[in-house]
Amino acid sequence: MSNALVECVPNFSEGRRPEVLDKIRESISAVPGAHVLDIHTDACHNRSVITFVGSPEAVEKAAFQMIKTAAGLINLENHTGEHPRIGATDVVPFVPISDINMEECVEIANRVGERVGKELKIPVYFYEQAARVPERKRLELIRHGEYEGLKEEIKTNPARKPDCGPSEMGTAGATVIGAREFLIAYNVNLTTEDEKIASKIARAIRHSSGGMRFVKALGMLVDGRAQVSMNLTNFKRTPLPRVVETIRREAERYGVGIHNSELVGLIPQQALVDTAVWYTQMDLFSPDQILERKMALEVGMSSQTDFVDELAAATPTPGGGSAAAYSGAMAAGLVSMVARLTIGKKGYEDQETKMAHILEESETLRAELRAAVDRDSEAFDQVMAAYKLPKSDPDRQGAIQDATLGATLVPMEVAEKSLRVMGLAMEAARSGNLNAISDAGSAVNLAFSSLNSAAYNVRINLSGLDDKKRAVRMKQAIEEIEKQAWKSQDTIKEILKDRGGIF
Repeated sequence: MSNALVECVPNFSEGRRPEVLDKIRESISAVPGAHVLDIHTDACHNRSVITFVGSPEAVEKAAFQMIKTAAGLINLENHTGEHPRIGATDVVPFVPISDINMEECVEIANRVGERVGKELKIPVYFYEQAARVPERKRLELIRHGEYEGLKEEIKTNPARKPDCGPSEMGTAGATVIGAREFLIAYNVNLTTEDEKIASKIARAIRHSSGGMRFVKALGMLVDGRAQVSMNLTNFKRTPLPRVVETIRREAERYGVGIHNSELVGLIPQQALVDTAVWYTQMDLFSPDQILERKMALEVGMSSQTDFVDELAAATPTPGGGSAAAYSGAMAAGLVSMVARLTIGKKGYEDQETKMAHILEESETLRAELRAAVDRDSEAFDQVMAAYKLPKSDPDRQGAIQDATLGATLVPMEVAEKSLRVMGLAMEAARSGNLNAISDAGSAVNLAFSSLNSAAYNVRINLSGLDDKKRAVRMKQAIEEIEKQAWKSQDTIKEILKDRGGIF
């Protein structure tokens, strides 16, 4: 059983009829495994954003059902609102959360888009990571001319031909579907009703017109106030408080200020913590000083004790494969620690960007390896279940082979991810906070142990595969991973010796 989790954040061109949004929400919740987390409604924009999560299969099914439901309830011919839009279901992004990568989310977007175009006869454009042509990567370019303009151009202009579906729009308009990283939708309201000022500020801060990286912005008038409406596509590299203060300074040029701000949908906790630290100038702040985090860590320690106790029990799972994944997750956690101890520290300003990249990847790997702890046990349980099938069952041997392959692929992934953790740990040792260099070295060794333990599990399972050609290929792959890992062991010793005086 997979632990993959996908987020979907569809935007609907409806913010004034709660009964319509209730039916759309019901169409999502009706799919087992799809969970609605939040609904943000804006009557002035006449737009709503729903956030839901679930397994890839559940999210994919729910996304199609909600688009179908919205198409029957929202008529773009009668729609007015401040926000640009081209469809009833205007945009549908899929976001990888855990145990799934961006490429897999692109595949989900493609399947949903093809089905929407074919079965619902709605024109579909793919954007962001799912874009099939570079010109459609940016959502704002697809929305150019909005529903009214696209309705005519789609018939005659080859450049506006949809990626799938008909070159003609009905009352549901068109839908933009894609895959992207997590973004923060955020609006700042100014102390003026002059929309031109908001537009000038938006132009100053958005990346496409020379402003801040990872910021998209528009100026508009909402409820009698000028508003700067934004999408922050990478809050780790362009922090929220930096954007707010830039808006504040730009507004002062025109003799106005910030009235208030609003969040659209959900926001990662880390973004709020980073904002609080920035404004309070707590240079020595540690995340462990957050009460709720400390409490969660204590609960986590209890869970860790439970896991160690489970390893010691007279049961086949969890076993060496799960322990290997857990070790890899701990190694990734150490890499994250070194990165966090480097970012914002005096003397390491030139390493900030590199450490931010390392932190982002190490946290992804930590989540994936932690998920692999359970996946490995589940894979072994499936092998045992297959062997328990009656020998008279004609499907027994096929079930055994499928389960054995699954039990081989999980530790293979753990080995691959652990090798990447080793690489990140060496980068952290080379460039990170010198006071934490031994922690980076420990991360390399933990990941090395994880990799080797996973390799044992790969080999033992390969012996049970009937497909010998595939077994040979996988054996060669694990041998190459091990070869690279041994080289890394030699490299980290040199780094620790040259930079840290160790050895």
